[in-house]
Amino acid sequence: QVQLAESGGGLVQAGDSLTLSCTAPGRTFHSDAMGWFRQAPGKKREFVAGITSGGDTTDYAASVRGRFTISRDNTKNALYLQMNSLRDEDTAVYYCAAGTRLAAVRAGTVRTSWGLGTQVSVSS
Repeated sequence: QVQLAESGGGLVQAGDSLTLSCTAPGRTFHSDAMGWFRQAPGKKREFVAGITSGGDTTDYAASVRGRFTISRDNTKNALYLQMNSLRDEDTAVYYCAAGTRLAAVRAGTVRTSWGLGTQVSVSS
């Protein structure tokens, strides 16, 4: 399975913003739905946001809806997650993944291997 590469994490204060990026070296995912997931210490990995292959439909976890925006640029083979109004509870390692359909991605059924992720730490 292909492994994606996440970047853009960091240490920020509550209320700040961050933009995460995800790329797929040597591989294109234009026909795949894609999503962002996160895993906080001691917790299971959870769905954060997803987007269809064409970028026309998005889906968000209730905890981030209205604060996070997922987008993709198929010309650059890239996926993004704009995170605004960050909270302590957003602290986690963030991962991206690809799947056949948005509903499958939301359910955690993905066709890519989990990469190293990117750490997002929010301090109050």
